[in-house]
Amino acid sequence: MKTQWLNGRIRMLPWTLPSLVATSVAVLGIIVATAAITRPATSPELEIRGADISFTLQEEANNQILSANGQTAPLETILAQHGANYARLRVWVNPPKGTSDLVSALTLARRAHAAGLHILLDLHYSDSWADRTTQQTPAAWQGQTLEQLRSTVETYTRDVVAAFARQATPVAMVQIGNETTHGMLWPTGQIYKQTGEDWTGYAELVKAGIRGAKEASPGNSNIPLIMLHSDTGGDRGASTYYFDHLRQQGVTFDVIGLTYYPFWNGSLASLQENLLVLADRYSKDILIAETAYPWTLSSGGGVQSVVTSRDALPDAAAYPPTPQGQAHFFEALNQILREVPNGHGVGYLIWEPGWLPGVPADARTGNSHSNLTLFDWWGHGLPALDAFRPTGTAGP
Repeated sequence: MKTQWLNGRIRMLPWTLPSLVATSVAVLGIIVATAAITRPATSPELEIRGADISFTLQEEANNQILSANGQTAPLETILAQHGANYARLRVWVNPPKGTSDLVSALTLARRAHAAGLHILLDLHYSDSWADRTTQQTPAAWQGQTLEQLRSTVETYTRDVVAAFARQATPVAMVQIGNETTHGMLWPTGQIYKQTGEDWTGYAELVKAGIRGAKEASPGNSNIPLIMLHSDTGGDRGASTYYFDHLRQQGVTFDVIGLTYYPFWNGSLASLQENLLVLADRYSKDILIAETAYPWTLSSGGGVQSVVTSRDALPDAAAYPPTPQGQAHFFEALNQILREVPNGHGVGYLIWEPGWLPGVPADARTGNSHSNLTLFDWWGHGLPALDAFRPTGTAGP
């Protein structure tokens, strides 16, 4: 598995269902203790260290300049210089020009590739943000039957993945939907409906996306890995519920993707517990597809930050919301992932480390994440840039 990845390939708000809450604490203790006893020595380094950089062109259009160690450079160059090897790129189906559209993603892919970064393609299957709270079907796809939508998803995925390959920046991994804990392409692919719980439509659409991603690589060359993405990083019950159902539906994929923001998803201890259970249960590689940590509790650009209180940070005593505390948090996250059994904790992607104040999330929403960047509000690099090194630190 390790050799495959080094050649560009590897093999992969908290939510708990009431029915899962009753799980025995004693049994959990046995599971975690057993994993701790049987797991191998810590992996020497993480295989994937990278970032979602989808806002980069919009930041540059807003005249934002980034620097590290006194030297200005494009974001992807700074990240690569600090040890990053992966860039995640968001693609919406038909958004306003220049806002996570395919043209922008292809431009960033060329730059990331030139900097030596692999590409993870994050397909939202929506015209705007898709997450656990909203998975709106693109306007042009609305009104289609499940059969029609399956065909649309397959063709769309194939064409987008092929577009990256045509410009000699093939994607290493494709994310079929973004934070699809409740499904995607609502209402057809919605899991939790007023009529009850239904996984069939979602599973069929995911399978269509997977087929399209693989069809984009003729001759079985450069077939991207497939990641499925849940927003349940610190919640083992919700995570296993989601991935158990995918397995029951016959969905085959390579990588478990998790969102983990401690102010929404819990402590590092809860994440570690989840990682141990998932690695043992599914024997798949696990990637923290999104994560971030504040370097300040202040707000920038006149927009209140998403986290403004130490009380929102479960591990604030060990990792205070300061530049150095942020760096130590990522060092700890790196260590936890390297301790996942059989090397299944493959890495993490920091979400939008260069999203400085001034660029809104969309036409109605400002940037409430500007205190989660790896640069201060003047574009100067922070100590946590060392999170992209194999062990999350510049030290030995």
